[in-house]
Amino acid sequence: MIDHLWAILAGVPWTIALTLTVFAIGAVLGLPLCAMRRAANPLARTIATAIVVGCRSVPPIVWLFFVFFGIGNDLLPLSPFAAAALGLGLVTAANLSEVYRGALTAIHPGQYEAAKVLNLTRIQQFRDVILPQMVRVALPTAATYLIGLLKDSAVASTIGVGEIAFQAYHVSQETFSGFGVYAAAALLYIVLSLPVAWLSRWADLHLRSGVSR
Repeated sequence: MIDHLWAILAGVPWTIALTLTVFAIGAVLGLPLCAMRRAANPLARTIATAIVVGCRSVPPIVWLFFVFFGIGNDLLPLSPFAAAALGLGLVTAANLSEVYRGALTAIHPGQYEAAKVLNLTRIQQFRDVILPQMVRVALPTAATYLIGLLKDSAVASTIGVGEIAFQAYHVSQETFSGFGVYAAAALLYIVLSLPVAWLSRWADLHLRSGVSR
């Protein structure tokens, strides 16, 4: 039983690596998508809207299969991890762009006006005035999405990424016992989710205290 537990634990680094990689891709790509959604140019808004709606409307597992079996087989060879990171990263970028857009909408228009009155450059306005407020508003939703992404990373097992669900499936096939194996896998997901929730709560309180000062 200890050997089987170690086999499941071997999937933890893959789960963490995939989750963080996907979230980083989504966090970066979500920014230009958000900017395009708020752009004055109607063509940019239309393109961004089509990308967001397309990525959010198609199930993540379909994106994984499209990237791994479609792009990976026909255009560019991809490892299971790279395909999972790219497929889930696109979905994450679409979702986080909406988180960013909602956070920017929540900022009072007077903040933008005050930044202009201070004669700051556009970069300074965004970096020093808008971005800190956007992060504070977006953080709880983004942290919740990160926890969900940690769980959704299990779909990567379908294309051979050796994360927790992948290891649990193979252990259950070897032992012909599913209850204990998948209970252990579920416990691991819970244990991994708790630090994310705690860190997001700490960061939220820290940012709020900074604003209050």
